Amino acid sequence: MAAVLAAARRRAVRDGDRQTDTAHLLHTLLESDPEVRAAVGGGPRIARLLGYLVQRSIGYGLRWQSTVEDSGALPVVTKTDAATRTDAVTTRTDAVTNADATDAARAAAAGAGVAAPDRRSPLASAALEHARERAARRGGGPARGVDLLAGLLLDPESRAVEVLARAGIDAREAAARLDNDAEDLPGGPAEDARAAC
Repeated sequence: MAAVLAAARRRAVRDGDRQTDTAHLLHTLLESDPEVRAAVGGGPRIARLLGYLVQRSIGYGLRWQSTVEDSGALPVVTKTDAATRTDAVTTRTDAVTNADATDAARAAAAGAGVAAPDRRSPLASAALEHARERAARRGGGPARGVDLLAGLLLDPESRAVEVLARAGIDAREAAARLDNDAEDLPGGPAEDARAAC
């Protein structure tokens, strides 16, 4: 998962985006994980989706560059609010021992619902948390690409879901396939039901 996160961050920087969002994560997963490609539908669907994703930096993604990906479930701090918070933190640097003002400002901004210090959007962070929880329900071990994909599909207002829809792929259908696959995994609901018999 660390390689996926690093590649998605590089993609965000290359595209000139402030944060790694769910579309960056989706793009990276599709390029690197055959299990994710199969879950989305494979073949021509993937080609169409990847074709759409590569247009981000020259087309539809330009409107996302100065915005924070958020469905409204988490509070978002505007640039003015963030600057005010940063100024407040900066003026109190003498109270922050062994930490520079930049780290303190990042921590204050992250606590307020802005980008986390690793610069992920709130929805991308929520998707990663969901991936970890899904892996834990499966019996531990690291989160896999399909776990992260399931997290990316949770919020119908995420950029990943928007990109899928524009490419003609139903996110709910893909999520249902992932849920069905999860039931058949060791430790999943289907195995629990068989063990109870």
